[in-house]
Amino acid sequence: MTNEIIDKAKSNMAKSIEVFQKDLGTIRAGVANAGLLEPVKVDYYGVPTPLTQMSSVTIPEPRVLMVTPYDKSSLDAIEHALLASNLGLTPANDGNVIRLVIPQLTGERRQEIAKQVGKLSEQAKIAVRNVRREAMEALKRQEKNGDLTEDEQRRLEQQVQKETDTSTKRIDDLADEKRQEITQG
Repeated sequence: MTNEIIDKAKSNMAKSIEVFQKDLGTIRAGVANAGLLEPVKVDYYGVPTPLTQMSSVTIPEPRVLMVTPYDKSSLDAIEHALLASNLGLTPANDGNVIRLVIPQLTGERRQEIAKQVGKLSEQAKIAVRNVRREAMEALKRQEKNGDLTEDEQRRLEQQVQKETDTSTKRIDDLADEKRQEITQG
């Protein structure tokens, strides 16, 4: 039972980090990143379809994304979806593929994006701390019910704290990497 609490906490903390990584992937850092197009949905025969399921996204140059639709007839719908998205990128349609040029970031924009990374990392840390709190409460309930001795409870709480510290450090490392990518862009 107690290992289940620890395993569940580890799993939930890992999920929080995974979500954070996914969120970081959608932040534009002045370099082409296929993750930017993850949230884009294309109206394909009346069905909102993820762009990444309708086309291949390649990076032919460091600041260019190239979208090649599997079905050429969907090119206009993809272009419209890209224009409607809030990516701030203007698609260039040549009849076969769509190119998206990622503009160079200004110093001010880099700072805004770095702040956004900070907010996302704080949200991820809050999620990890919430997982920690739930695990600690579950351990206290078990000790209260007599399923654990006080020493076992303390040992397991230390284990949960260790996992929390590891997860928090991983979030900080990922945020620092992204900030560095943004500032050096």
